[in-house]
Amino acid sequence: MAPEYAERAARLPGAVVWTRAAVRRTGSGPELPVLPDGCMDLLWTEGRLLVAGPDTRAFHPGPDLPGPWAGVRFYPGTAPTLLGVPAHELRDRRVALADLRPGAEVRRLTERIDAAPDPAAALEEFALRLAADADPVDPLLGAVVASLAAGRSVTATAERVGLGERRLHRRSLAAFGYGPKTLARILRLQRALALARSGVPFADTAARTGYADQPHLARDVRELTGLPLTSLIRRR
Repeated sequence: MAPEYAERAARLPGAVVWTRAAVRRTGSGPELPVLPDGCMDLLWTEGRLLVAGPDTRAFHPGPDLPGPWAGVRFYPGTAPTLLGVPAHELRDRRVALADLRPGAEVRRLTERIDAAPDPAAALEEFALRLAADADPVDPLLGAVVASLAAGRSVTATAERVGLGERRLHRRSLAAFGYGPKTLARILRLQRALALARSGVPFADTAARTGYADQPHLARDVRELTGLPLTSLIRRR
């Protein structure tokens, strides 16, 4: 039996290709939300192509699109260059790809991916074509992500990449969908979840990821995801 969710590294640097089986409603509880991660995704479900913008809060999938799904999750800051739209215009939104690209092109592409034996691979091919036709992604953006992901402050990150804080904020809105403080908070959340899921005690997780203490970690997780940390770990 195919796994409910699976992912692999894409041929596009830093990107991930993922698949998810159709959701079967069993009455066992609400479906886990999609958590903020600093990324944007190109999404396929039969008959539709969508773009998921950068989230500042958990996204709860509706029952109208149960799947199956395939997606390409782009490395933070790279999707706007490929799609030709500033990230902040898509913040906390799911939009039809036809809203961003010519409708006839998207209809042909949708039909081709619907008919493909491996829709995820066909979606990846489209992402590779987008990258081939787009300008190179500014390497400064990767340096910003690396600095914030390492736990450096916004001030230290701005100095490290040679930008003033206001200019860094403007560049971040276009590339990530929000300012560097929000991006840092989301990246810290993801680091904390990864540690907690690996079995690191919550207090140690908080200390290692820059939270003041375990209650601070718990508050931040609930504010960003709407769920308690213990629930997220248990229902991974």
